[in-house]
Order: sequence, then C-alpha cells, then structure tokens
Amino acid sequence: MIAAVGLFTFLSILFLTPKNDEHTTFWYAIAVAGLMIIFWLFEVVPIYVTALFPFVLAIPLGVLEPSDLTAAYGHRYIYLFFGGFVLSLALEKWHVHTQIAEAIIRLVGTSKARILLGFLLSTGLLSMWISNTATSLMMLPMAMAILKNIEEKNQSRFSIFLLLSVAYGASIGGIATLVGSPPNILMASLLEKDYGIEISFLEWMKYGLPLSLIMLALVYLFFILLLGKEGKEKIDSAKKEKKKWSSNQKRVILIFSSIVFLWSFRSVLTYYLPINYSDEGVAVLGAILLFFLPGKEKDTKLLEWKDTQKLPWGILILFGGGMALAKMLEINGVISELANVFKEYETLPLYLILLVLVTISIFGTEIMSNMALVSVFIPVVASFALKTDYSILQLCLPVTLAASCAFMLPVGTPPNAIVFSSGMLKINQMARTGFILNVIGVLIVVIFSLLFI
Repeated sequence: MIAAVGLFTFLSILFLTPKNDEHTTFWYAIAVAGLMIIFWLFEVVPIYVTALFPFVLAIPLGVLEPSDLTAAYGHRYIYLFFGGFVLSLALEKWHVHTQIAEAIIRLVGTSKARILLGFLLSTGLLSMWISNTATSLMMLPMAMAILKNIEEKNQSRFSIFLLLSVAYGASIGGIATLVGSPPNILMASLLEKDYGIEISFLEWMKYGLPLSLIMLALVYLFFILLLGKEGKEKIDSAKKEKKKWSSNQKRVILIFSSIVFLWSFRSVLTYYLPINYSDEGVAVLGAILLFFLPGKEKDTKLLEWKDTQKLPWGILILFGGGMALAKMLEINGVISELANVFKEYETLPLYLILLVLVTISIFGTEIMSNMALVSVFIPVVASFALKTDYSILQLCLPVTLAASCAFMLPVGTPPNAIVFSSGMLKINQMARTGFILNVIGVLIVVIFSLLFI
C-alpha cells in the first residue's frame, strides 16, 4: 500500500509537470527525493536498494549529470567507511573488541545503566578529537561484543539504546571541537573566506563543549527513563577473569592505535612535517597493512580477502545514495528555494528565527548529509543575517551545531549509518527514538544560543 502511494505520487508529479519548463527539474528532484524518503522510512525494499534509485532515475530525468552521480557514489567518505570497516573487521576477527568491551564494563560497572553511561561518555570524548565517523567505527564492535556476550537481540531496549549511544555519542561529541565534525570546519572556512570572520579552536570550544555535555546528559537521562527497571540489572556474564592479550591481538591493536594517532594529530603533523594526508587515506592505509602483516600462525596474514565477505558493503551504497540525493536537491534549487523563504521574515524576533533555522537544520540533515546542508545553507543564512540586526555568528553557529543533531535516519549522519550496519537495529526503532531527540535538540540548541551566543 505504501509503495503504491509513493509510486502514484511520484508518477503524478512527473506527468503533471510541464516539460521544458524552467521549473521542470525542480519538481522532478522533489519527486525522486519524495519517493526515496518514503521507501526509506517504510522499508518498502531494503534501504540499500532504495539508495540505488538515483542511478536509474536521476540521469534520465535530467536532475543529475553523470559526473555528479559518480562523484556521489565515489565520495571520499566512502573510502573512509571502507577503511574503517576493514579495521573493525580485524578487531572482530581477533576478538580485540571483546577485550576492550570487557575492560569498559570492569571500569564503569556491570549494571546496564552504567554501561550506557560508559559508552556515551567514551564515544563522546573520543569524537571531540577524532572524526565522528572514525569514532563510531571504533566503538561499534565493542558494543556488539557486549550484546553478544549477554545474548541480547533487537527486542531488548538495552541493546537498542547501547547501539544508539554509539551513534548519538559520536554525533554529539563532534559538536564540542572544531575538528570533531566536518561541518564545523566547513562553516568556519566559509565564514573566513567570504566574510573575514575567524573562529579559533578555543572560541569554538567555548560554545561547542558546554552544548555537547548538556546534550550527552539529556540523551543519557532519556535512555535511562525509557529503560526503567531494566537499567538496574547487572550483566553477570561480564564478570569474567581478565584475559591476556594474544600476539595477533597486539598486532591488530598496534595498527589500530597508529591509525587513531594519525587521525587525531593530522592537523599538527601536516603543519610541522612536509606531508599532507587525509582521514580516508589513513583508513585505507591501515586496511592495506592488515593484509600485509603476518599472523602468529605460519603462512597467515592478519586479514585475508575472504574475510571481507563480512563487510557491510550495502552501507557504502547507502551513503552514496544519500550524497546523490543531497546533490540533486542542491543543484536543482530545492534547498535554495526553501532557504529563500526566510528572506521575508527579517523583522522576526531572534527566538523565532532561530527556532525555524535550527528546525530546518536538524530535520533537513535527516535526508541529506550535514556537509551538504551546511555548504548550501550557511551562505544563505549569512546573507540573511546581514539584512537583520543580528550578527552572522548568531545565526550561522546554531545552524552548524544543529547539523550534528540528526538522530532519526541512517542516512542522516555517518554515525547513524555505521550503527545501522550492525543489522541489530530496525529503521523504525531509530526513527522513533531519534524524532523525540530531534525535538529536544531543537529546543536545547535554540535556548543555548539565546543565552550564550
């Protein structure tokens, strides 16, 4: 039924839109986007199949050029995903993630509430210094190891919240620093280039860190409230004797730690040394090394190609589909048209302007990448700010902070997509929890911005 309604609406827009009109591709882009969103929300077909729709619809309808399509599905973040997935695969193969997960439980305690707190804080703190994508890739195997130990499946609230704590912790932690999330750097560079506004690392932290800590606390309280009495339950199976690290585990953790080091200090190393590298390049380097380095057993490597059968290849297609959708909405003027609506409301009070901008930022990021939203929306918001009595930073900073608070859909942010790749979450579980947190995020970002920015 849902599929029929979506297809009927899609075809109606195509047939009712005048051909060769200046707005033809505008409405075609809306039709394709609407069809993909409906199919994603209701899982009419596997979401990875829906992510392939632009291949068969975008070029024939003229809403994307072939070069735009290939750039979307060959985006550099896809290679960051791939390299990170291979690293995670090695952690899983040699049970490194199990060792680390058991260490986390020993540190924070064995109650489910304490484990949630440990994962939210660990993921959030890591994401302040490492990209939220890399952080999610590191923490997900550890969360899955805990769930495997206690044999919890997707029917358990704890299993859902533990997985979501990795996704949400990574996104929220990324708010805290300038390097924590790509949109932060993008906004800073746009404002410096076009308006001469420089935002230092410490200046960003003055706003980002408090907001990040507030959001982490609220997410934890929300999870504990929904968990109820289950939060007091202890995981008895976690009380195991500390195991010694095997030779292969040490080799994998050495490569893993080296990649984390290169991710964490990329800006410092590229500044002081005559080298220049990217996060995705480092991720792929780590993946390659795992196929080179020998294991303890004779004639074996830490990873063999047959191991990659376990990689969630579909998630790479999903990310490409999200990027294609974002590009399609951008170049056909859909995003600009939505942004232009604000030009008529220059005289509105600040709290109403922020409420509208932040709402669009958070919910808009659910259907397009936060990078795409910031790159399109920030110039429009900055231009709008010049026509009002408010500073550019007063309006642009909340929009950028909010762009990291998309909690509903796998395509919303890389951490959401990575956690969804575990196969232990249903899209409606993420959407229900994420919608409430999106609303909370809108209110918190607006109130925080009014008080401190």
